[in-house]
Amino acid sequence: MRALTWQGREDVRVETVPDPALKDPTDAIIRVTATAICGSDLHLYSVLGAYLSPGDILGHEAMGIVEEVGEGVDNLSVGDRVVVPFGIACGECYMCSRGLHSQCETTQVRGQGKGAALFGYTELYGSVPGGQAEYLRVPFAHVGPVTVPSDDQPDERYLYLSDVLPTAWQAVEYASVPAGGTVAVVGLGPIGQMAARIARHRGAGTVIGIDSVPERLAMARRHGTDVIDPSEVSDVAEAVADMTAGRGADAAIDAVGMEAHGSPIGHLGHQTVSRLPDAVAKPLIEHAAVDRMNALHTAIAVARRGGVVSVVGVYGGAIDPLPMMDVFDRQLTLRFGQANVLRWMPELVPLASDPADPLGVLDLRTHRLGLNEAPNAYEMFQRKDDGCIKVVLDPHQVAEGADAL
Repeated sequence: MRALTWQGREDVRVETVPDPALKDPTDAIIRVTATAICGSDLHLYSVLGAYLSPGDILGHEAMGIVEEVGEGVDNLSVGDRVVVPFGIACGECYMCSRGLHSQCETTQVRGQGKGAALFGYTELYGSVPGGQAEYLRVPFAHVGPVTVPSDDQPDERYLYLSDVLPTAWQAVEYASVPAGGTVAVVGLGPIGQMAARIARHRGAGTVIGIDSVPERLAMARRHGTDVIDPSEVSDVAEAVADMTAGRGADAAIDAVGMEAHGSPIGHLGHQTVSRLPDAVAKPLIEHAAVDRMNALHTAIAVARRGGVVSVVGVYGGAIDPLPMMDVFDRQLTLRFGQANVLRWMPELVPLASDPADPLGVLDLRTHRLGLNEAPNAYEMFQRKDDGCIKVVLDPHQVAEGADAL
């Protein structure tokens, strides 16, 4: 099969690799019909290469058609259309039974001191081959894949159930936005866009989006979000205060993470660490302050006293500086965490399936390309060229020249 593989810093290539096969009775094989590039994939593209090996298959947002199931999978049939959650969970352990699927005790990567295994996301999370490929082996398929209607709706109607929607939903859940309250969303990439829409859907009175990319600001406005462009105000926190009776937002969501703009020292650290040999880079990532912290600092600054800061952007550093005096003095609650995808499916599947499209899932993807175009798509997404907000890849779309890959 053809798959997108990591080969080095900012070097990803489509190669021919062996087809996946069933290994365990609870496995399934999915023919991938759509897979997306996530902002978290850009961390692998540029920063976290120390935890990847040449040939690793990337991608953790995928959906498709069931091709084969193991004898222990009785909830799926060949031909079912499914979305695959990005995290791999057993559904039965202590953590899963409490809705903490991202901490699954069966798939925890204990050797790295990390939580549940993830598709396509480094040795830190199990080195499980990812979904930016023609086919995907899905472990624990009797638990994970979510069956969606086999209708004529485009894949984008359901694809974001793999990551974007549950991550954004959890961000809003953790933010504890009061009915009619205010929430500020820092970063209007795919997660931030959906977090803003979900917050409004769930009863927020005012949703403020903070970003500097014109296309992102325009998309957010289409869905009822008030926006602030940091390049056009002298102080973002003051701008939010002016919109919230001088107090600040009841809640703030950091939907950016470790590669935030506006952090020049952190950016230099990323550039330096990403070029070091793995043996040197790993301890620096694990034991030093290497994240770009501007988004988190902004989220903390715009929250009102007694407010909540919900963090879904991915961070990697171990001793990143935080304004602890400010957090303590203003009595802020901080909640972090990888999305527990399966926990939120009962609420999200009906919304994604609703013909009225209440969350605007059909207004997120800006580019749909063949898998062979993925290397250029990664570069475009990283640079935010051509109005790129969300890229969906079709692994079975063969463009001219694809046979040469």
